[in-house]
Amino acid sequence: MKSVGIICEYNPFHNGHLYHIKKVKELYPNYVIIAVINGNFTQRGDVSLIDKWKKTEVALNYVDLVVELPFVFGSQAADIFTKGSTDILKALKVDAFVFGSESADIDKLRKIVQIQKSTGYNIKIKQYLSEGLSYPTSLAKALKDLGITLENNPNDLLGIGYIRNLEKVEIKAIKRTNDYHSHNLDKISSATSIREALKKGINIKEFVPKDSYNSLSDLHFLDDYFDLLKYKIISTDNLSVYQTVDEGIENKIKKNILKAHNIDELINLVKSKRYTYNKIKRMLLHILCGFTKEEAKRCQKTQYIRILGFNDKGRKYLNNIKKECKLPIITKYDDSYEMLRIENRVSNIYNIKKDDFLEEYKHKIIIH
Repeated sequence: MKSVGIICEYNPFHNGHLYHIKKVKELYPNYVIIAVINGNFTQRGDVSLIDKWKKTEVALNYVDLVVELPFVFGSQAADIFTKGSTDILKALKVDAFVFGSESADIDKLRKIVQIQKSTGYNIKIKQYLSEGLSYPTSLAKALKDLGITLENNPNDLLGIGYIRNLEKVEIKAIKRTNDYHSHNLDKISSATSIREALKKGINIKEFVPKDSYNSLSDLHFLDDYFDLLKYKIISTDNLSVYQTVDEGIENKIKKNILKAHNIDELINLVKSKRYTYNKIKRMLLHILCGFTKEEAKRCQKTQYIRILGFNDKGRKYLNNIKKECKLPIITKYDDSYEMLRIENRVSNIYNIKKDDFLEEYKHKIIIH
């Protein structure tokens, strides 16, 4: 059996994701489709509208095997996010990988990967970072100095990491049909625009598949956690113990927390040339979830592969490769893994306002 991997957040699953999976099936008919899915929190520091189990149920209408991307990778910047997710796919022996891309220019992205290995690139990016510029801006400037232009496209930036980490896997890019940053609703709309519409009470039925639409109940929004975040910031003496809280920015967060009425206001009060909106959002997420630098240091390597769900095709694939897999494949909660203990904690925080949430260690995998 051959397999093709995808990495996704499905926040929420929409018509663009459906288009992506249809293209994957056209490119790799009869392949097992493995989805590594980010859980209850996302790479850009946001909260998932619905929990990872509901997302798994929706995803299994389209893919064969759903695997969890641990919070310790899924809530971090592109280099850590892509390394953690691709390590899982490599351990699962995928033959191919497909990602959405603004440019869909694989050759250009491969060239960037090669440039990043050069001494000249490393010198230039350190220079721009020392000038107080953000990492994405420093990256673009360093590449421009070396003769290549890179737009600030989030999926292309992730694509660079995917290509760097999946050297022995066949990789294809599917051109995005919409702008990730777009706030307009269309037949294929960005997840950003759909989330904003849901927050305003706008009906989004025509922008997502029926099964996804039916799953969108008991929605979670980041501002639901603002009071908890505020308490955490006020009551913590040293915020710099948390992952990504560096270089004295904790003082600026402390100074502005009582001025802000929501998370967006707080971010805009704190952000700067060096600290972008998304970087601060991830930082606040790490504070909210109590994710420390020490934990991040101990959890740099993938400790396991956790299955969230599968259909019969996915189950057969797992049976075929489990002897070759270099990581333990787990189907239930096991607190001997620190990554999974962290997962349990952040899931409890995610569900903190629910009276009857099913705790992490009690949840069974979803069989479709």
